Amino acid sequence: MRRTTIATVVFALFAAATLTAADIPDRPEKLAYPELTFDVPDADSLRFQLADGTPVYAQQDPQFPLVNITVYFHGGRHLVPDGKEGLAGITAAAWRTGGAGERTAQELDEELDFLAANLGTNIGDVWGSASLNVLSKDLEAAMAIFMEVLTEPRFQQDRFDKAKENALQAMKQRNDDTADIEAREWSRLIYGEDYWLNRLATQASVDSITTSDCREFVQSMLRSGNLVVAVAGDFEPAELEALLNSTIGSLPPLEEPLPAIQQPSHTPEPGVYVINKEDVNQGRVSIGRLSYRLGHPDQFPLAVGNDILGGYGFTARMMKRIRSDEGLAYGAYSSLGFQVTYPGTYRAFYQSKSSTCAYAAEIYFGILEEMRTANATEEEITTTKASFIETFPNQFASAAQVVGLYAIDEILGRDHSYWVDYRDNIAAVTVAQIQQAMKKNLDPDTMIMLVVGNIEEIMKGHPEHDARITDFGEIKELPLRDPLTLEPITE
Repeated sequence: MRRTTIATVVFALFAAATLTAADIPDRPEKLAYPELTFDVPDADSLRFQLADGTPVYAQQDPQFPLVNITVYFHGGRHLVPDGKEGLAGITAAAWRTGGAGERTAQELDEELDFLAANLGTNIGDVWGSASLNVLSKDLEAAMAIFMEVLTEPRFQQDRFDKAKENALQAMKQRNDDTADIEAREWSRLIYGEDYWLNRLATQASVDSITTSDCREFVQSMLRSGNLVVAVAGDFEPAELEALLNSTIGSLPPLEEPLPAIQQPSHTPEPGVYVINKEDVNQGRVSIGRLSYRLGHPDQFPLAVGNDILGGYGFTARMMKRIRSDEGLAYGAYSSLGFQVTYPGTYRAFYQSKSSTCAYAAEIYFGILEEMRTANATEEEITTTKASFIETFPNQFASAAQVVGLYAIDEILGRDHSYWVDYRDNIAAVTVAQIQQAMKKNLDPDTMIMLVVGNIEEIMKGHPEHDARITDFGEIKELPLRDPLTLEPITE
């Protein structure tokens, strides 16, 4: 080790000595950097199919003697039946921890620890996953355990009960933080009370969930014809294909297609919605509307424009004016989601003192109007485009990220060309396109405002500013909901 260190130091000194004073810029702005070049990995070259037709994305990465296998599947919270709200979360929590096959939960834990293997499960809104990370030499032994978790989950009673208890304890805290209240009610306002995203767990629905419900939920989705597999690590391709064919490729087929993902039909009614929480001295404010799905004609101008308006950086207009210039909030942002399978939302949000919530809203609407009626500056658009383009390669930083991204593409139905064309689409956005897209799609008259906090104090406004919450639309009071039943709390 000492010889290596000395050699490294000597080499560094030699390299430094070869530089002359003329080679070193005298000012930081004179530093020159080579042009960033990055080619998106070819998805087709990484893809093959098992004998049963299951798609697999695999990339060798011999840097470490590890293999990471993730099985992605269609399905998730949107499939939970009425009256069983909370099933997806409880299933995900107790699936890995509850044992499998002949192995008790404790035996499963011990065997995975002995192999130094990590095994995880997740069920989201429209897709889920189960993953295994293990030393290459132990892959075959770990795959036998992994398959039992996939096909024979036990949902051992004590672990299952613990998952339900954790869910109930989390539910009891639903009204402790205004951020939780805001997120819950924002989704209801945007997508509608009865949309599947808003069918949340209650104590009654959690109590009704059984281990059989969880087992049947898993088995309904872990089927051939409903999976995409991603593999990265130190493996031999032929051996891997044979192993996957004998394990994941042997799953029973999907008997009938899963139900389609329901699309929202609710039209949010513009106005100012308020929820009173008297024990806080700051208000949380969200302003926005339903957005679009991926592929909308104005997607890229809107994405670039939104980043200039309220992106997550100090160069965005909302941060500069609401935080830096006026000191009204620690952060002020806007997000614009383009989901693949259902529409996302446009949402501008901040948290401010009760007395300045309205003044910050006035500033936001002024910034939005500027974006809709005048062009962004060349400096803004150059900075924003560079941010999108130069951080783009981070999504492909490892073999596991690459194959995982392409597997999720196939699960969601997103064409891989989206990534190939992404930077060109960003680079092609013009200042005129941004202004036109913002004017067309972000009309403040179509937006809702949600305010959570001490409404009496928020309504008073600030004595040094004329802005009042009533300036932005008709006030519509929403009730706080009981955390365990989600029924409105009445006085």
